[in-house]
This record gives sequence, structure tokens and C-alpha cells, in this order.
Amino acid sequence: MTDQARNGAEGQSGTEGSRHQPVDLTKRPRIGESLIQIVLFACGFISIFTTLGIVWVLISQALLFFADPAVHVSEFFTGTVWQPQIQRFGVLPLVNATLMVTVIGLLVAVPLGVATAIYMSEYASARMRGILKPIIELLAGIPTVVYGYFALTFVTPALRGLFGPDVVQVYNTLAAGLVVGVLIIPIIATLGEDALSAVPSSLRQASYGLGATRWETATKVVLPAALSGLLAAMIVAMSRAIGETMVVALAAGASPSFTLNPFDPAETMTGHIARISGGDLSYGTVDYTSLFAIGLLLFCITFLLNLLSRWIVGRFREVYE
Repeated sequence: MTDQARNGAEGQSGTEGSRHQPVDLTKRPRIGESLIQIVLFACGFISIFTTLGIVWVLISQALLFFADPAVHVSEFFTGTVWQPQIQRFGVLPLVNATLMVTVIGLLVAVPLGVATAIYMSEYASARMRGILKPIIELLAGIPTVVYGYFALTFVTPALRGLFGPDVVQVYNTLAAGLVVGVLIIPIIATLGEDALSAVPSSLRQASYGLGATRWETATKVVLPAALSGLLAAMIVAMSRAIGETMVVALAAGASPSFTLNPFDPAETMTGHIARISGGDLSYGTVDYTSLFAIGLLLFCITFLLNLLSRWIVGRFREVYE
């Protein structure tokens, strides 16, 4: 065997040996990354623990409320009178006022928010979008107490001047609902614009190629394709409207009356919690624990809305994938 052949055989055997030799892929421990991982895990654990703690407090105190002899579960969910002074605990007036404010707010925010999202996604230039979107998001940064006084000092006098002071009361759910609608416009506009912008441009180009106008493309192609994101944005805005406190506490009124007239005063669940919790309540009394029962009901409503939002997003996303 020649030297060249012998060297080639030795090189081949060396290659096969190195090929079968195990490679150490374990990484050296890095103290910095380990600390970061521990901190991130602790943050996630604290978030979950905080949520569980809130739920535990709500449930435990609500059970004390329902265990009181003066409270009946059927009356709580079906009664139309909420007057703890006379042991009447019907929560429907508070729920009704909350839903009225939410519906009025959605009637204002959904058309304006969706129209704004369509304009920013389909019509506005990049420069105009960069100017308009921060201005709209600025509405979300205004303190809600400012919105409350805006409803009380501007919207209500305007409604009383339009419909008459005998028709519109000083405190009414219509003014609160209109201002809550303005408050949640940024949620629908920004989330809706993100959903519309996520639609593939190939759908737009195909629509334009078939001779459709920009408006027809936006309303008949892009809007249905982004329906899941738009519905999720509306549900998030609805949850925000249901949980709003300062606007309804200042503008809607402080009388828990069961009424369908938006010109009359009514008290929402959050407004009642804010008003009663600031008073002189003794710990452990039925008035005190009733706040947790209302809070638990409010938590359940928003939780169900979040579940509905996730279901809608998953359901329609499967269709368009």
C-alpha cells in the first residue's frame, strides 16, 4: 500500500471515529440568564397569585353576604328594589343601569371606532396614520374623572337645552353613556385598525383587479376578513364600559332605580360600589358584604365576555385560515 493510500485510509478512519464520537451540546450555566429567568417566573407567579387572591376575597365575602338571613338568592338576581336600609337586595336596578350605559356607549363607539379604523387602514397615508393614531390613543390617557365632569358640566346641559330641563334630569344615564362611548373609541379604533392591517394585501389586490372600488374593497373584502379582530375589539370595549366607575359615579346618579328611561338618574354597579365604599360602613355587616357580591357579579360578567372574545377570535380565525 502506498503512502498516499495509507494516509487516505487513516484519514477516513479518523473521520468515521470523530463522526461516532459524542458531541457535548450542554451549555455552560450563565448566572445572569438564570437570574432573569427566576425574576420572570416570579412576576408571572405574582400575577396569577394576585388574581387568585382577588377571586378568593370576592367569593369568601360574597358567601358571607348570601349566608345572611335577610338575603335571598332568588331576590338578589330577580328583585327590582335595591335598598339595604330596608333589607331589600334586588340587584337588577344596578345591572339594568350598567347595561343601559354600556349599550349607549357602544352605539356611539362602534360606528365611530370602526369608521376610524377603516380610514386609518385603507385611506390614510402613512404620515396621516402616524399623526392620527397617537391623537386617538391620547383619549385613553385622559383621566376618567375628567370625563365624568365633562359629562356633568357639558353633555348634560347640552341635552337639557336640546330636550328641555323637565325631560332630562341633572343626573341621567344618557350623558354617562355618551361620554363612556367617547372613552372607549380608542379601544375599538386601535384594535380594529390592527385587525384590518393584518389582512393580507393579496386580498385587496385581487379585489382591485376585479374592478372593485376602494370602498367596496374595504367593506366587502377587508372588513369580513378582519371580523374576528373587530368583534374582539368590541367585546374588550364592552368590558371596559361595564367596568367604568368615575364617569357613571359622577354623571349617572346615585339612586338605584329600575328604569328604562335614559333621561332619568340611575346607579350602576361600579357607581354603587364607589359611593358606598366611601361611606361609613362597619366591617362584616350585610351592607359591607353586599359590595363584594356586586363585585363578584361584575367579575363574572367581564370574565364571560373575555371567554366569548377568545371563542369568537378562535372560531372566525379558523374560517379565514
